[in-house]
Amino acid sequence: MVLAGPLDPLVTRRARILRLAGRRLGFGVPLVLVVSLATFGLAAASPFDPLDAYLGGVGDGYTEAERAALKHTLGLDQSWFASWWHWLANAVTGDLGYSRAYHAPVLQVLGDRLGWTALLGLAGSVVAVVLAGVLGAVAGLRPGGLADRAISALAVVLQAVPPFVIALGSVLLFAVTLRLFPAAGLTDPGAAITAGSAARHLVLPALALGLSQVPWLVLGLREAITRAAGSDAVRGAHARGLPRRIVDLRHILPLSVTPFFALIGGRLPELLVGATVVETVFAWPGLGDATVNSARALDFPLLAIVTVLTVGLVLLGNLAADAAAVAVDPRIEADG
Repeated sequence: MVLAGPLDPLVTRRARILRLAGRRLGFGVPLVLVVSLATFGLAAASPFDPLDAYLGGVGDGYTEAERAALKHTLGLDQSWFASWWHWLANAVTGDLGYSRAYHAPVLQVLGDRLGWTALLGLAGSVVAVVLAGVLGAVAGLRPGGLADRAISALAVVLQAVPPFVIALGSVLLFAVTLRLFPAAGLTDPGAAITAGSAARHLVLPALALGLSQVPWLVLGLREAITRAAGSDAVRGAHARGLPRRIVDLRHILPLSVTPFFALIGGRLPELLVGATVVETVFAWPGLGDATVNSARALDFPLLAIVTVLTVGLVLLGNLAADAAAVAVDPRIEADG
């Protein structure tokens, strides 16, 4: 994105956002097709036999003729390109195929799990943005102070910790030691799933997922605030004798919002990767867990649609971040 001129009467912000969305859509559709094609190709190049994964530990009990017949029934005797083309043709009509890993239609698997992944991703994003916004503002508005040094040091250390370590550490502290929250699942053993039980079980996964993203956002916001504090507009505000609180709230922080939005959108792929790890650790029944299982079983239909959805979410997240930046700052012209 580049800065537009101070006056642009022919192009409104809404038109810029629509133009940005159109360009991203034109880029995103071919990208999704290429990614889905690559998913089938890479899965086919795996040394593992999808039929053995489907049969589990009973594959040795079948004759070669029975295995060949079962491969034909499951469509595993086709080339990977033919399998992709067949999947794509059916996907256009709404038929996403059958999941061999879960022995259910792919649409049913998505329906059962997509909502839980969206809930975890939203909760983790809220945790990350709120914590990073507060800590980054405290550190950036008073650079070099005790709070800035402590927050920056903590962020540098935390960014080197893998998400699964954060997840296991939160289980050890809050579930095992303090016994404040349950460690896994959606509800207590034998109990029905309710909104209250799901909320209690959501706390630790959301906290672990959010904490895994906080360091990058904190450091990015701090850097954006320190750059804004050195801008001509802020120096002019100080020269006019405006109180520091007014300068901070009305000049420095608004100038820092745009790069913070861009950073949030750029961190979305890492958020999705972290969600996969967190779901596995906390036995959260979302698409992250399904991705791992479909990759293990070489479940092409499920693996392909999960991969496509992941790419689509990343593109939508980046679009939303850029659109928000265009809406907030009238000087920005979206170049696609």
